[in-house]
Amino acid sequence: MNNRFNGLLDSARLWACQPAAWISTQSISARGLMTAAQSMLSLLGIAALVMACAMVARPELATDLAHALRGEQPVPKQVVVAPPLSELMEAPAVRPAGLVIATAEAQLTAEEKDLVGSKKQQDAVTNWLSKRYRVAGDATNMLVSTAYLTAQEIKLDPLLILAVMAIESGLNPFAESPMGAQGLMQVMSKVHTDKFQDLGGVQAALNPVANIRVGALILRDYVAKGGSVEAGLKFYVGAAAFETDDGYGSRVLAEYSRLKQVSAGKKVPYITPPQQVAAAPAPAPAKAKEAPTTVAQADKQISADQLAGL
Repeated sequence: MNNRFNGLLDSARLWACQPAAWISTQSISARGLMTAAQSMLSLLGIAALVMACAMVARPELATDLAHALRGEQPVPKQVVVAPPLSELMEAPAVRPAGLVIATAEAQLTAEEKDLVGSKKQQDAVTNWLSKRYRVAGDATNMLVSTAYLTAQEIKLDPLLILAVMAIESGLNPFAESPMGAQGLMQVMSKVHTDKFQDLGGVQAALNPVANIRVGALILRDYVAKGGSVEAGLKFYVGAAAFETDDGYGSRVLAEYSRLKQVSAGKKVPYITPPQQVAAAPAPAPAKAKEAPTTVAQADKQISADQLAGL
């Protein structure tokens, strides 16, 4: 009897422990499911972040995805062909500031190749001007590229354009003189309004590309009018009616000579030593007037002094 009673008690204890074990097993399973769900959400978040970055870097992916969600056919991608150089130069004021155009050598004549120069020459000129005038390399590269492209179009030496630009403004696109000359080439926009008409008006005078183009056109016309670079520079600085240009032409030609040496691969110092000015000779001491020896000579001396206003 006792054995039977003890057996019933053991069975009861066994049945009492089973729910607790079942509950413990279910709790472990729930924790596993939560961990798995959190891992899945983390992976989805990382994937969404990667997709967002990809769409920011390539906006066309977002457009294609939107078409795919709507069940539409994606728009075929068009191949962009660079326009000819002549079209690019027709409206240079609207081109991005950092745009550098590479022209295929096969499309250039021998004369144009001389004006454009090689990439190595342009890089040397860019590096030298950047260090000499303390202008950022990218900005200088844009100015040099624009000068070379403008020179190719109007048939003017690009180094002469850069020399004028350097002397006039020190490569400062926002330079402005008290007389109203503006920009890199210090163009009098109020005087040359006609040359800015196709470039957006005189408000484009501080646009580096427009300013270089207009200044180079003015310089070319003055060189043709004067018959030489020296005479053209005298017209450009507004000293044509004067005997001298206060050394403006000499400074431009000196910078032009340095740029030609840099373009040829020669090492030219960035800092030009100041020219030593020769001391002016001391004026000769005035000769003392000789005393007259006779009365007649004294009379002549007095008459001469009276005529001289003494």
